[in-house]
Amino acid sequence: MKSLVIVAHPDLSSSRINAAWVNALQHQSNITVHQLYDFYADENINIQYEQTLLEAHERIIFQYPLYWYSSPPLLKKWFDSVLQPGWAYGPDGDKMKGKEIGIAISTYGAASSYQPDGFNRFTIHELLRPVEALTHYISATYLPPFVLNDISNISDTQLEQNTKEYINYISSAIPAAS
Repeated sequence: MKSLVIVAHPDLSSSRINAAWVNALQHQSNITVHQLYDFYADENINIQYEQTLLEAHERIIFQYPLYWYSSPPLLKKWFDSVLQPGWAYGPDGDKMKGKEIGIAISTYGAASSYQPDGFNRFTIHELLRPVEALTHYISATYLPPFVLNDISNISDTQLEQNTKEYINYISSAIPAAS
C-alpha cells in the first residue's frame, strides 16, 4: 500500500518529535513524505499537484502537532483548497472514495489532561472529530489516530521506540469501526 504522509508543522526545525518522525519516514520506500510548510511557504497551494499526489496513494496520514485543539492553519487551508466539490465529494467527486485517512499528532499535554475531567476537558478522539467527519464526508475510511502525548517528557529511548511504532502504524493501522 502506497502511503502519503502530509506533514503540517509550522516550524519543523524546532520540533524534536515531528522532526524525528519525518526523518525516519524518509527512509521508508513505501512512504511519501510531503511537508506543507516547506512546500508552500507562501501559502499558495498548487491544487492540481496536491490532488495528483492524493490520487497516487491509497493511505493518507496527516501529521501535525495539536495546535489550539485543531490543526495548524496551513493544513486547514489545504483542506479547504484541495478537497473540492466535483473532485473529493458531490456529483462526480469520488477521487477520495475508499482511501484510508489517518492522523498522527503530538501533544504537549499528558494523556490524562485529555479526559472529560482533565485539564483540556475533551478526549483526543473528541478533538479530532472534524477530521473524522471530513473523512466520512469524502467517502474515505478513517483510521484510529496515532498520538504521542506529553512530548516534553519523552526520553530519546522512548522517542526511538515511538518512531518505530509510528512507522508500523502507517503500514498496518486497521480502520476504525464505523
